[in-house]
Amino acid sequence: MYKTYLTNGKQLSFNKPHVMAIINLTPDSFFDGGKLTTINQLIEEASVKISQGATILDIGAVSSKPNAQQVNVEDEIKRLQEPLIELRKAFPHVLLSVDTFSSKVAELAISLGVDIINDISGGTSDSRMIDVISESNVAYVLMHMQGNPQTMQINPHYTHVVNDINLFFTKQVLAFKNKGFYKLMLDVGFGFGKTTEHNYEILKNLKEFEMHGLPLLVGMSRKSMINKVIHTKPNEALNGTTVLNTIALQNGASILRVHDVLEAKQCIDLIDFYNKI
Repeated sequence: MYKTYLTNGKQLSFNKPHVMAIINLTPDSFFDGGKLTTINQLIEEASVKISQGATILDIGAVSSKPNAQQVNVEDEIKRLQEPLIELRKAFPHVLLSVDTFSSKVAELAISLGVDIINDISGGTSDSRMIDVISESNVAYVLMHMQGNPQTMQINPHYTHVVNDINLFFTKQVLAFKNKGFYKLMLDVGFGFGKTTEHNYEILKNLKEFEMHGLPLLVGMSRKSMINKVIHTKPNEALNGTTVLNTIALQNGASILRVHDVLEAKQCIDLIDFYNKI
């Protein structure tokens, strides 16, 4: 079992998998963009997700879907600042995560009491990110992505997808550890510069990523890797998401990053009971 992380004075234990609830402050996310337009709506949404079993709220102000519109740092900060202040005030004991690859945004989020930085670039998009994180008291999600959201789905190619991602993790984990930072979680980046076949090969071999001795975050919620196989749209993909989350839990996932908290929590509880028999 992985070590418990102390992050911003809170314990992040991996005795049982966590549900990380997606909270989008973006107008253009692939599933629920533009849903939250007021602080009251945001607080209500967060409250519901916590009551359903979310232990981490992951707040994002920039869409990372394929061909997503680029957003400058100033606008990302404008979208995040008041929501983070209000969420921290409303839920002082809940783990808050910010989904960003900007070191400036990470610095702001950390100053406002965020507990986790979730970086889709794994520290490669911003040369200051590793220093900012290593000097903080937060935890960090290190994700793999080939290319960037504007280019990642243009003919993604690997020599061997699992080995190539593991090599990336080895390099980036070492960069953080060389700075004395160890509170890392790994995300293989389903859908980020991968074909449908790549995604399922990664899922099938998820245990291969346990070689790093770090918790694994899995984010497949309502993604095209589901819809392309069973011919659904994102709003029809809850059942497919649950099926793949079940496989991920059996293959070692420690965190499920999802839109639908209740179903993910039920999935975790059922697998937990099943594994104890």
